[in-house]
Amino acid sequence: MIGSLLAVVERSEEEAMEALSSKVPKVLLSLLGSSPLRSFSTSFIPSQLEKVGFIGLGNMGYHMASNLIRAGHIVTVHDINYDAMKKFSEKGISSKKTPFEVAEASDVVITMLPSASNVLDVYTGQNGLLHGGSCLRPWLFIDSLTIDPQTSRKLSMSVSSCVLKEQKGYVNTPVMLDAPVSGGVPGAEARTLTFMVGGLEEAYIAAKPLFLSMGKNTIYCGGTGNGAAAKICNNLAMAISMIGVSEALALGQSLGIAASTLTTIFNSSSARCWSSDSYNPVPGVMEGVPSSRNYDGGFSSKLMATKNLALAMASAKEIGMNCPLGSAAHEIYTELCKQGYESKDFSCVFRHLYAGKNEV
Repeated sequence: MIGSLLAVVERSEEEAMEALSSKVPKVLLSLLGSSPLRSFSTSFIPSQLEKVGFIGLGNMGYHMASNLIRAGHIVTVHDINYDAMKKFSEKGISSKKTPFEVAEASDVVITMLPSASNVLDVYTGQNGLLHGGSCLRPWLFIDSLTIDPQTSRKLSMSVSSCVLKEQKGYVNTPVMLDAPVSGGVPGAEARTLTFMVGGLEEAYIAAKPLFLSMGKNTIYCGGTGNGAAAKICNNLAMAISMIGVSEALALGQSLGIAASTLTTIFNSSSARCWSSDSYNPVPGVMEGVPSSRNYDGGFSSKLMATKNLALAMASAKEIGMNCPLGSAAHEIYTELCKQGYESKDFSCVFRHLYAGKNEV
């Protein structure tokens, strides 16, 4: 389907529209507006994506919302932290006291919140996004928190059981996409996030300009909950690989090999991975990563243990799958937290589990 869009880019708009009408579902054409070709241009925002509500203005949400504003969207914000909202209201950006008020002013609502309980409260709590009962204004809801797939699917069912106040093209009921991100705060600030998206494919394609206003990569993962599942699997692999790289580098140091030398070998051979070439855990090997600043900042060990690995292990248990490496990683990071390193970046496993040394 996406290939069909790209294949007609060089044709005249009239020819392109004729070609698209035979290849792209009517629901997508209606959501993109009068000219779907123009919707892929940064100078045009389809009317159905113009008014965006953003809830959750923490370290990630602040930058994501700011990038939407820079892209030309009319953004309305909400956060329980008044100071977080004030940063936007002082710039003339509309802020609302409740999620429901945000929904009433928006065609699309994006949430970026700290926990699953916060997400449920914002959607289904008093004055939540679904407070209007069965009749809602937004046609699309996007949740970018990492939560378990089942919670995401249940929430999507609650959204789809409602109807729209005004029909948006061929869309009769609101749609929800689960779209967790990878890239962290630096990626949110630099607009280089990767979105892993689950839900209705037509809604994903229609919303793609929104994702590209906040990041550089979007990957469609399949049905509802699959975006959440993909993020859990990604972070499980990330934790295991960090432990593996740390263990190998610490062993190399003990055998007399400089970590920088071993890193060069890893990165030019089969051991190459993100933990070695982009987020090296050895202090002194790489600049600009948490290991270069005493493991401060970055992705905390607590977040890895109590949220990401806990979600992965809970999901594995739910389907009866044995994950020995995942279980070991969960135990390792849980123990690091007990030892007082919960606020340190998860790459601190190199120092505090393996007693690895700084690169001289």
